[in-house]
Amino acid sequence: MNISFEAQKTLKRIIAELNLSHLKPKQKSDFLTRIEQGFEPLFTQLFPLYGERYDLHFHLATLFQAFADFSTKRRPAKIKDSDPNWIKSNKNVGIAVYVDQIADDLSSLIDKVPYFKELGVNYVHLMPLYLAPEGNSDGGYAISDYRTVSPNLGTNKDLKELAAALHKNGIRMVLDFVFNHTSDEHEWALEAKKGNLEYQDYYYLMSGQEANEFNQTVREIFPQVRRGSFTYMPEMDQHVWTTFNSFQWDLNYKNPAVFVAVVEEMLHLILNGCDVLRLDALAFVWKEKWTVCENLTKAHNLIKAFKACLDIAAPEVVFKSEAIVHPDEVNKYIGSDECTLSYNPLVMALLWESLATRKTPLLYSSMERSFTIPNDTAWINYIRCHDDIGWLWDDEVSGRLGINGYDHRLFLNQFYTGQFEGSFAAGVPFQANPTTGDCRVCGTLASLVGVESAINSGNELLLEHALRRIKLLNGINFALPGIPLLYQGDDLGVLNDDTYLQDPDKKEDSRWVQRKKLTESDFTMALDASTPQGKIAQLVRGMIKVRQENTIFAADEFELIHLNSEHLFGFIRKTDDQRLLTIANFSEHPIFLDGPLSRYLHCNQAKDLITNEVVDLPNLNIIEPLAVHWFIN
Repeated sequence: MNISFEAQKTLKRIIAELNLSHLKPKQKSDFLTRIEQGFEPLFTQLFPLYGERYDLHFHLATLFQAFADFSTKRRPAKIKDSDPNWIKSNKNVGIAVYVDQIADDLSSLIDKVPYFKELGVNYVHLMPLYLAPEGNSDGGYAISDYRTVSPNLGTNKDLKELAAALHKNGIRMVLDFVFNHTSDEHEWALEAKKGNLEYQDYYYLMSGQEANEFNQTVREIFPQVRRGSFTYMPEMDQHVWTTFNSFQWDLNYKNPAVFVAVVEEMLHLILNGCDVLRLDALAFVWKEKWTVCENLTKAHNLIKAFKACLDIAAPEVVFKSEAIVHPDEVNKYIGSDECTLSYNPLVMALLWESLATRKTPLLYSSMERSFTIPNDTAWINYIRCHDDIGWLWDDEVSGRLGINGYDHRLFLNQFYTGQFEGSFAAGVPFQANPTTGDCRVCGTLASLVGVESAINSGNELLLEHALRRIKLLNGINFALPGIPLLYQGDDLGVLNDDTYLQDPDKKEDSRWVQRKKLTESDFTMALDASTPQGKIAQLVRGMIKVRQENTIFAADEFELIHLNSEHLFGFIRKTDDQRLLTIANFSEHPIFLDGPLSRYLHCNQAKDLITNEVVDLPNLNIIEPLAVHWFIN
């Protein structure tokens, strides 16, 4: 079949059916131009999914009428920075926040905009803020209504006003696009429970026998919550697919009506003024029996179809992928036709692995295999986030280094939850699997690197080591190609918060240990340079300032360099006339160099951008314990 010919033929038929009478002449002209350019890429992705559906034409017509209606809607004033290549800028620094944990609501969050500017942030990710079930809602990721802001946070009007305030100050707004599932309180789920066959087809409903067949190949995500991936619904006498929690129903994208309906919800998110949409749990969106139901080929078709819709409706908005899966699979979601931005869970996890082992071979080997991505895309690099740390490296890579993947993950879990003798960390386990013994790790940056343990012990040397670890991790994160992302509170050095254990809706979810409600005292303490929190805040701000003042941090050319010690890690970023060498020592001991660093910078003197000191490279023989340097020629 000639897909291009069929696409053009289908488009002509759809245009003839659309009602464009409400569009002004300029709106109509722009709209027709966009759909003529964007229809074939969309049709090319949808045909493998729905080409055999008798009603595909109807759903396409519905979808394009939604695009036409959307083109007449007003959005908050856009950000003044119109550079299409903004993702590469050294000015980029992000932060992820819960609205009601850094402020009280959307209106009061506007008062935090000056703090973001002072910190140097120009990219703010607002964690889920839409209507969700009371009590446990998986941190807001069980959405009951994509079009209604949670009443405790404000209104859609408040969100648009926040977007306008952020944009006025040159800050992009990021929202979550939770498209794998809805909550069981969403109107679609409520209709399904009533027996409405149309909406029952929005989800995966099946008999217990069929659910058991799927469970044979599908992995458990939250084994402490529920075994298997299905929840029995007695009112329907059927099992519903619930990958995560029983109140989060997976959407059935084999039904094209679901795709169209969710695109319409996506358009509403865009109307609130977002610049980036984070695709939550995107690896799980397509299911096929006798597979793991993750990272399937048609999942990529589906995401590319969403991207084609985005390019038609709002081409200035970009997708960010959240694929916490095997590194090879993470990279498959990254591309100009899929996700422009992507979280980098591999580097995040292996920075922690290197910190625990004091060794960098696994970090090097994994980055050599997986770090390179297309030039028109960028990593979102982070040290901590709202979620857990999972040890998602490739066992084939670790095996070549003589590391047993299972045993090593067990060690890391024990190390970061304080169960390994000599550990500096004060993390807590998350979702321990009683069958496999696997778990993930939670905790704030400061608690995981040893600040909490050092304060409790009163040991000044341990505290100094912990602060150096924070400097080291940030020194790498801010220097890597991509957009560095902070997590709320890590800019202030906050410690673990165990008050969640007193809340019956949160006590079973240890991720709340790092989701502390930030108070004025947290911000005040961070201003006191004599406190650990003040020292952390000062070093984070200092590094951001240096990054934003030096365009070398926007350089495209990146090269890992192998040094003489398994405790060292280094890389170069370079332009035609400038080089930046980042070098770090992951051990608590000084490491001797086997030769001058001038061989990498092609000069004998360099400035360390972190300390602003000029260094004589031929005479630099030692990298101090837990030190990080930004040497520029």
